[in-house]
Amino acid sequence: MGGTSGAGGAGRVGLAGALDRWKALGSRYALVPLRVFLGVTFIYAAFDKLTDSAFFADSGTGSIGEMMTGVRDSSAIPALVDLALKNPAGFGYAIAFGELAVGIGTLVGLFARVAALGGALISLSLWLTVSWQVNPYYLGNDLAYLMAWLPLVLAGASVLSLDRLLAERRRTR
Repeated sequence: MGGTSGAGGAGRVGLAGALDRWKALGSRYALVPLRVFLGVTFIYAAFDKLTDSAFFADSGTGSIGEMMTGVRDSSAIPALVDLALKNPAGFGYAIAFGELAVGIGTLVGLFARVAALGGALISLSLWLTVSWQVNPYYLGNDLAYLMAWLPLVLAGASVLSLDRLLAERRRTR
């Protein structure tokens, strides 16, 4: 019984072929759930900031100024916090609009690698400032977000994306 001969063998080859097709499909679309999660999360984070009038204040409960003052001495890069404290509202708007641009770009797959790099840089800056003092380190969410962005920086958005649509359009011209 040499493997692929007979009805039983043909069934195994068919099943193996189907499994190979599912694996290829899974590999092709593997990063889509990550793109959706990160895109929606960053859009939500941006709107959360942009709709909270207290967030952009220099001081007071829930303000970016109070948060930056609170983490200044425990930050890995106090100079970055000092820079943010020179204009807390401007820094807050930069973060919010950066998150919005990153989220939209990631979700729709437009300049996906650039968007992912932006998300990674935002996450890195937040990890080195806001969540640096979290102990143990793995409880700080900004480091996990930084690591989640890296596959998208490397791979981009090759499926279900405007980048793909634009690339196909250029090829047909």
